[in-house]
Amino acid sequence: MIRRILLLLPLLLLPVLPAAAELEAQQGDPTFTPFTPFSERDDLTAEEEVFLGALEAIRDFALVSESDSELWEKAIQGLIRELGDPYAEVLTPEQVRAFQEESTGNYAGIGVQITELNERVTITAVFRNTPADQEGLLVGDQIVEVDGVDARDWTVSEASDQIRGEIGSQVVVTVQRDGIAQPIPHTIRRDQVHIPAVTSERIFDGVGYIHLDRVARESAAEVDSVLAEMEDVSGLILDLRGNPGGYLDESLNLADLFLDRGSTLVTTRSRPPRGSGDLREESAYARRAARAQGKPIIVLVDRFSASASEIVAGALQDHDRALVLGERTFGKGSVQTVIPLPADHMIRLTSGEWYTPLGRSLNRPRNREGRVIEPDSIPRFTSEAGRTIWGGGGVYPDLLVPNDTLTSAEQRLLNAAVEAEVSLAQRTQEAAFNVAQEVRESGEVPDGFPADRLDAFIDALVADGVSRDLMTSEVRDYLDWRLEVVLFQRLDRTDRALQAQARRDAVLEKAVELLAQASTPTQLFSLVPEPERPSPSDQVEADQESNGQIPPER
Repeated sequence: MIRRILLLLPLLLLPVLPAAAELEAQQGDPTFTPFTPFSERDDLTAEEEVFLGALEAIRDFALVSESDSELWEKAIQGLIRELGDPYAEVLTPEQVRAFQEESTGNYAGIGVQITELNERVTITAVFRNTPADQEGLLVGDQIVEVDGVDARDWTVSEASDQIRGEIGSQVVVTVQRDGIAQPIPHTIRRDQVHIPAVTSERIFDGVGYIHLDRVARESAAEVDSVLAEMEDVSGLILDLRGNPGGYLDESLNLADLFLDRGSTLVTTRSRPPRGSGDLREESAYARRAARAQGKPIIVLVDRFSASASEIVAGALQDHDRALVLGERTFGKGSVQTVIPLPADHMIRLTSGEWYTPLGRSLNRPRNREGRVIEPDSIPRFTSEAGRTIWGGGGVYPDLLVPNDTLTSAEQRLLNAAVEAEVSLAQRTQEAAFNVAQEVRESGEVPDGFPADRLDAFIDALVADGVSRDLMTSEVRDYLDWRLEVVLFQRLDRTDRALQAQARRDAVLEKAVELLAQASTPTQLFSLVPEPERPSPSDQVEADQESNGQIPPER
């Protein structure tokens, strides 16, 4: 059996069919020719014979016995590791499904968000026009049974696994609802559910705010709809912080919304399938008239903005269409091709690199562990309007605005909570959720988080082992701020949540401040000084602060 497996192994590691990924499909490419698997060849090279013979020798003579499947897996992982490609990976069927859900925002289920609150799996969001919405499930319902099985002690993951299923199949979700003594069963037919990637709101008297958490399918259409509704805003903020990227074609469609027809969006340099070492270069161009013409636009980025989101930020920056604020982006400017493999597996391989319209490389070279390889120099580019834009990988902001750090008192609180084994984040969610439920019942929206409930929140922390000596006025203000933001998020009052967030969000606060002073892009750019040349060591240090973390693939 191992001989058959060994003969098939190289087939698993070479492109066979194109797939939806961060690289456009290769279908129709005249250079893409069929590959003859080893199992159909009689002319194995000496290297191929050595490879197969080595695996057979390991199986038959190694001191530690290995099964065929174990050898197969180790051979694949060894080849992947030796590529030195930090993004290369063979995905299992389970990882493939997770990858597809993350990148599209689509899954088969009922359309709810669930969270563990007060030791119960609780519905914290019901998405519109989904089976759960149509059946009447409500925010605050606690899931107590699924298909007749007691779910009171389940984790969120266990509940999610049981509620999801094949499209068209049914699931009985029984919930406990406040004010109703008996649990309520709901028979729900599962369907395809789409979770929007876009959150939008008008904030601070006429500023349009758009947050894009991933570049998923339909992201450009969602942003386009928002722009149509915000034609009268004075300026726009496009928040790409924490956006790990997604589909290449969607990122191009997004940039196309803001740039004039014919503008270069991105250039890709990649190796043709099974071609020589020569790279081919292809550019994509805007195909439509720009939205929001004449309005000042600010793009917010951070060290976790990556991949397709960097394409959008880089294109708008290069064409003097937007001012970029925040931190240097992650620098995932490499193209990954995702290729189907047998047995519902996939392989992801780096096959090219992206460049902005001015020719800046978006890629920051990394080793296998994800650590940045320090550049020798930082190249300088000049936009059509004469602005200086720095290259060297990723998108360097026009105005560097680091995220605020916690004060010493706030850090001591967080450390004490960890030592007391108190999840401050979960406690915050629970407290805000409980107040939000009361607000829904009364219909009276408070100005902030109620003072008496803040007192009760602090008392509960102290009762669970967090010292009251730490509860200074500074710490109290910090907790009040966290609770207020989450409260208004729970009430779907995004405008109030963002206004509260801006009190401690230096990047968002600066964006609002600049837009209040500018009515045109030219005025906006005039408010920001010429950026200084960044230091390579500073860039590497910033990357190391994020522990070399590679954002999850979308």
